[in-house]
Amino acid sequence: MADTAQTAPPPEPPSSPQPLPVVTPTRVACGLLLAAPLVALLWVNSYARQTPSFIGIPFFYWYQLLWVIVSALLTGAAYLLIRREETRRGRVVRGAGR
Repeated sequence: MADTAQTAPPPEPPSSPQPLPVVTPTRVACGLLLAAPLVALLWVNSYARQTPSFIGIPFFYWYQLLWVIVSALLTGAAYLLIRREETRRGRVVRGAGR
């Protein structure tokens, strides 16, 4: 005998929220913050000279030492931006699961 009962269509899975983008403006900004010291120090022709000197130290040396401080500040800023974004992303994911 043929089964004449119609079967119901399978239930649709619960709608999940759209996945969060991986590349965000904050992450692009952080990438630029981290790339700036790299580009500045790899472009040697921009600072390969002795003048102006600072406290008797040639420009070539104090420019590189200045970038140590600037790099630390830029890295710290990138860290704080990423941390803030991850906190917000965590709230969005937890809020969607309710």
